[in-house]
Amino acid sequence: MGRIEMSQEELRRVEVLARVKSDQLRVVDAGRLMGVSYRQAKRLWKRYREEGSPGLKHRSAGRASHRAYPQKIRRRVLRLVREKYSGPVGERFGPTLAAEHLASEDGVGVDAETLRRWMLAEGLWSRERKRRKHRRRRERKEHFGELVQMDGSFHDWLEGRGPEGCLIDMADDATNTTWAQLGEQETIWAAADALRAWIERYGVPLALYVDWKNLYKRRATPKEQLRGEEPITQFGRMCAKLEIEIIAANSAQAKGRIERIHGTHQDRLVKKLRRKQLTSHEAANVYLQLEYLPEHNRRFARAAARAENYHRRAPRAAELDRIFRLESERVVSQDWVVRYANRYFQLEPQSRHHAPTRSKVLVCEGRHGGMAMEYRGQLLRWKEIPAPSKPQAASEPPRGPVPIVRRKWVPPTDHPWREAVRRTVQQKALRKSLRRPRLAFAPP
Repeated sequence: MGRIEMSQEELRRVEVLARVKSDQLRVVDAGRLMGVSYRQAKRLWKRYREEGSPGLKHRSAGRASHRAYPQKIRRRVLRLVREKYSGPVGERFGPTLAAEHLASEDGVGVDAETLRRWMLAEGLWSRERKRRKHRRRRERKEHFGELVQMDGSFHDWLEGRGPEGCLIDMADDATNTTWAQLGEQETIWAAADALRAWIERYGVPLALYVDWKNLYKRRATPKEQLRGEEPITQFGRMCAKLEIEIIAANSAQAKGRIERIHGTHQDRLVKKLRRKQLTSHEAANVYLQLEYLPEHNRRFARAAARAENYHRRAPRAAELDRIFRLESERVVSQDWVVRYANRYFQLEPQSRHHAPTRSKVLVCEGRHGGMAMEYRGQLLRWKEIPAPSKPQAASEPPRGPVPIVRRKWVPPTDHPWREAVRRTVQQKALRKSLRRPRLAFAPP
């Protein structure tokens, strides 16, 4: 006889009845331990005495169910699963999804749990799940300035004493050298100010490691993909002029170092600002530059693996002003007017490099609102003019259909409709006169 597989409950019954056989327990006690009645315990004890352990196995074990699917249907279902819904772990259909598609596409209805057992028996399914992508800790860069991580951290930095804000963090990947500035939002000017402050302090880094945000780097639109254009943001254009490569992180784990620095600031900086009782972003930034960041770098910065500094020389202030500005192309109208941000600028006559109408000029807006216009790299003279006045609504003809005013029609006095009314009035007057009492006169 082959090996008999028994359930855990059946194995427990074998253990209990073996104690009955060795006179350690009575049948009534065995029934209590097995959780059955005394009569059922006697039946089980009889089967155990006559057949041994195999006698306690369920009588239906190994037999086909009367409600089982025919073997023809099982073979067809497994063939369809093998041909259409099988594959590697990450691509194959699970039993539940395969059962849905078998019913909707192939017209074969089978229960998902039944299909699960069939697929397990045929090796078409396993309890193995799709493994997460293995991530390996990225080694630090070897040189100071080779890669700088940049990110914004939104937090209640002032703990209700002032407005909430976003701390723009910059950290060198090789040395953990940190620079930070607190502002209201993670805007283009907040990021530009942070990068410029880093450049003025340390120089121009080779690369920036940032998030996939439209502020730093965005994906190409369908039109740009068709034209083969590389998408670029205002911040990306500034970095391109400085020859800084922008690397966008594909996951939060990829920029784990700057995230850990966020956590350090959210613990240490918040408590230090509380002790200083600072209530504004301006005061907090002064404290950051003079006290907190120097102390933080002395404590947490580390030496780079290589001594060479990869920062490039910082441009002059005037050159940085031409780099850190917003640039937008605008079309010159027929009367040499350029419209930008709902403002109107009249181009004045130029000595040379005159921008023709319908051509494109470059409108440049500085950090503090300064405006400049360029055409083919040359500055243009201009003056701001008021917006054209809109025509008054009273002078415009009314639009849409004119409503027709209808007067109430009153029939004339000789209209036939009035004849019935007149007859009714006459009849009422006649009946009233007939009802008047007659006066009695005495004979002469």
